[in-house]
Amino acid sequence: VARAWTDPEFKIRLLANGTQACEELGLDVPALRLVVVENTPETHNVIVCTLCSCYPRMLLGLPPDWYKSANYRSRVVREPRTVLAEFGLKVQESVAIRVHDSTADMRYMVLPMRPPGTDGWSEDRLAAIVSRDCMIGVAVPEVK
Repeated sequence: VARAWTDPEFKIRLLANGTQACEELGLDVPALRLVVVENTPETHNVIVCTLCSCYPRMLLGLPPDWYKSANYRSRVVREPRTVLAEFGLKVQESVAIRVHDSTADMRYMVLPMRPPGTDGWSEDRLAAIVSRDCMIGVAVPEVK
């Protein structure tokens, strides 16, 4: 995420083919397709796997318990704005919410918006404000 925020060419490659872009960074993405979706001022993305708990473990580690719960998996599809608010993320009504459903051979990751006030930050400093929840879409990076 931080590389995409600081390197426009990498960001283009990440959004075009998440698997290949991650492999550029030396990250092992097993035989699956990684799709990276970008949050913008007009669109907020959130990830779910409605059938089980397909999750990009190779990038984000073990999925949180709530991600695997039937409650999250069913409700985020039906009422994403309400579920996000329960996580403490209030998405303005003018912003569209897109829910992406992972599958056995395709995983999603959110590229969150870079927070204002971070111009001039190093990639390492930016990486420190990106959490797993930001890359699932239930949180946004916070400047500390």
